[in-house]
Amino acid sequence: MKGSEVRAAFLKYFESKGHAIVQSSSLVPGNDPTLLFTNAGMVQFKDVFLGDDIRPYTRATTSQKCVRAGGKHNDLENVGFTARHHTFFEMLGNFSFGDYFKQGAIEYAWDFLVNVMGLDSKRLLVSVYKDDDEAYGLWKDKIGVSPDRIVRLGEKDNFWSMGDTGPCGPCSEIIYDQGPGVGCGKPTCNVECGCDRFLEIWNLVFMQFNRDVSGKLTPLPKPNIDTGMGLERITAILQGVQSNYDTDLFKPLISYIARVSGKTYGKSEEIDASIRVIADHARACAFLIGDGILPSNEGRGYVLRRIMRRASRYGKQLGMNDPFLHDVAMQVVKEMGDIYPDLENRKEFIAKVISNEEERFLKTLDRGLGLLSEVKTELKEKGNTMIPGDVVFMLYDTFGFPIDLTEGEAWKDGFGIDKQGFETLMEKQRKMAQASTSFGARETAKGSARVIRKKTKFLGYKTLETTSKILAIQGEDQNGLVSDLKELNPGQTGMLFTDSTSFYGESGGQIGDTGKIEAEGLDADVLDTTKTSLDVVVHNVKVNKGVLKKGQKIDLKVDKARRAAIMRHHSATHLLQKALRDVLGGHVHQSGSLVTDARLRFDFTHFAALGVDEIDRIEDIVNQYVLTDLPVTIKVMSKEEALEMGAMALFNEKYGDQVRVVSMGDVSTELCGGTHCKSTGEIGLVKIVSEGSISAGLRRIEAVAGIESLKHLRLLNNIVIQTAEKVKASPGEIIDRVSAMHTRIKEQEQKIKELNLKIATGSVGASDEQEFMADGFSVVIKKVDAEDVGQLRDIGDRIKERVGKGVVFLTSSMKGKNTFVIMVTKGLEERVDAGKIMREICNAVGGRGGGKGAFAQGGTDDMSSLTKALEIFNEEIRRIQA
Repeated sequence: MKGSEVRAAFLKYFESKGHAIVQSSSLVPGNDPTLLFTNAGMVQFKDVFLGDDIRPYTRATTSQKCVRAGGKHNDLENVGFTARHHTFFEMLGNFSFGDYFKQGAIEYAWDFLVNVMGLDSKRLLVSVYKDDDEAYGLWKDKIGVSPDRIVRLGEKDNFWSMGDTGPCGPCSEIIYDQGPGVGCGKPTCNVECGCDRFLEIWNLVFMQFNRDVSGKLTPLPKPNIDTGMGLERITAILQGVQSNYDTDLFKPLISYIARVSGKTYGKSEEIDASIRVIADHARACAFLIGDGILPSNEGRGYVLRRIMRRASRYGKQLGMNDPFLHDVAMQVVKEMGDIYPDLENRKEFIAKVISNEEERFLKTLDRGLGLLSEVKTELKEKGNTMIPGDVVFMLYDTFGFPIDLTEGEAWKDGFGIDKQGFETLMEKQRKMAQASTSFGARETAKGSARVIRKKTKFLGYKTLETTSKILAIQGEDQNGLVSDLKELNPGQTGMLFTDSTSFYGESGGQIGDTGKIEAEGLDADVLDTTKTSLDVVVHNVKVNKGVLKKGQKIDLKVDKARRAAIMRHHSATHLLQKALRDVLGGHVHQSGSLVTDARLRFDFTHFAALGVDEIDRIEDIVNQYVLTDLPVTIKVMSKEEALEMGAMALFNEKYGDQVRVVSMGDVSTELCGGTHCKSTGEIGLVKIVSEGSISAGLRRIEAVAGIESLKHLRLLNNIVIQTAEKVKASPGEIIDRVSAMHTRIKEQEQKIKELNLKIATGSVGASDEQEFMADGFSVVIKKVDAEDVGQLRDIGDRIKERVGKGVVFLTSSMKGKNTFVIMVTKGLEERVDAGKIMREICNAVGGRGGGKGAFAQGGTDDMSSLTKALEIFNEEIRRIQA
């Protein structure tokens, strides 16, 4: 049975048992910020298990995309070297939300494995939690499993918790005995042995308790079922192979990699492991990028980058020195695109991201390896076998080396790495990034109050004024903790919850509304509006006059002019995305946005800076759509219907079963919950004000619309007028005048540079320069004032030209450091090794440096080190003469 048939049979079986087939969620968890990636089937149902979400079904089944390559679940270093470790895998699962419980879960699992899949029941064992007599009895009495094939295990193996507190419960695992020919072969081998004989294939979690902060377990009123079975593992069993990589889920990829690398799979374990690494990592890369994750140096993007670069490294071991991973990823799309249509729809984008990252890495790989080699040589001369943390960090930060790559390269030559020093520098960098960023999570209130769960009825699509009832008020009490309040008095601020509202709560990139609250004797401002994950709108208010009381009827009035400006910018983002795709290509997808009354910010996937002509074309297209005055229509339909009609959805946005589809004529159709103009003509002029990179493969455009465009154009016009006055030219002559001024400045700078070089290379006294002959070549020692190493090199080149054959040692004080440069003329490198001399100097003065025969540079923080450096240099010259 093929892997695709196993997946289909599983879903079909549980559908026949009344389960809704639910589409796999994104690999980016939409409801759990504590997780890097979706790593189990239950992740998308976490809010359901917690009681924060209600679905139209009580039974569900999924084949869930999962990644375990970071954080708590990190299998990365084992991948390729074991039969079953993967970064990406699929988890088959069935779930019950207060419907059936232990008996149903156990009966379904056994029936599917034995009667549908045809597994030999005599080769199946089960484990239960040590105190779970109910599950033990069901397996023994209902299913008929022999007591000697039921194992009781402790909390570590057979008790599952969502966290330190919250839903939890015992679990039961179904285990397959691969036979005595597999595994350790010891007569004492059993299910608790770490070998491969006894294979855990299906975990049934019985979520029946709630654990409080004291550890006390209280039975849940409606217990739940969460099960998980790895598709790759059950497929291996059904296909009679001992490795997941020998199933049809991997064989086509392995054959392709072997073919393009010119290697044979199955003859060398080292080659086989490299091929398995690439096959697994290509799957992970395709799916992660397909879900909108891009390589970066932080978070999910860093894990993706590590996976990609690990694959590249093993490809290099197979002799593949050119980019190849993007081609393997396209084979993944070919194999799995029919099951996961997003792969097929985004394959161009996936290929571009991977090839772009491969090319970037290959450019820096050799340079980084060269630097690491120099450091190892320097350390070996000192008898040191530990790569310093600052070197590991520089390789990571400058050359993009994941720490495991540096560690692997170091280990080959018997070196270790200073992980603690690396982590210290990483933490310092993180803190600097957090301090400098202008975006981030809102400051949370001190403490927490009762969670308001009643969904707010939103009326703001049709009206900006509504009369509503106050359901709750929250604010800081005398202790500074957020708590429920009965009222707010003049001068006080707080959070207001109503049964309905016309105020849009910040979500989907659109900022929240502001406005007024009025009633008899009452005047209050709505300073901001947010929305919780439960669709509860939170009005952040300040009372100016009167008293706001719980249960009171109030008039909510949105600031109309501000809302209109927000709508103009939001509608403009939809037209902007359409224009970007028209001009740049179908790989462009929205990656994030911010819509305010003053501007819009649009993040999108693309791999190169936009040229002036491209920006002009994008602006022309957007404004043509505005002038055409296209009607904006809004419909509510199922997500499936919307996607079938071609509506664009955000990569990682969490959508409900019913979605809002915003169409602008026949040019743009998107899933969107925001507020929009009635027609594109209401947007007004759209002007792009900036475009730039925010990370590899991700760019950002900022633009203004309507009256804000007029403000922007006035600002530019004023700059032109003031500049014309400064350069004494008409506005039309500014470019020519500034160009001529720029040419004159460059000419003067060059003359100054030439003069400085003449001064630096001239004879200015014995204290600044020494020159002597040494066995047929000149030696020049010179102290100069230089701005950077580049200028030192220029001075050295001039001196080399003057002496013809010789060695130049230059020193300069730069930025609180003594900097040294050694240069050797052509033909003399075999006798005089600049790199070796520099290492000797740096070892003596406590600095760092290196280089090759003709050129070397180094330096030290010790400003009193010059005399010692000159002594070492002269000693080395005398040694060469001898």
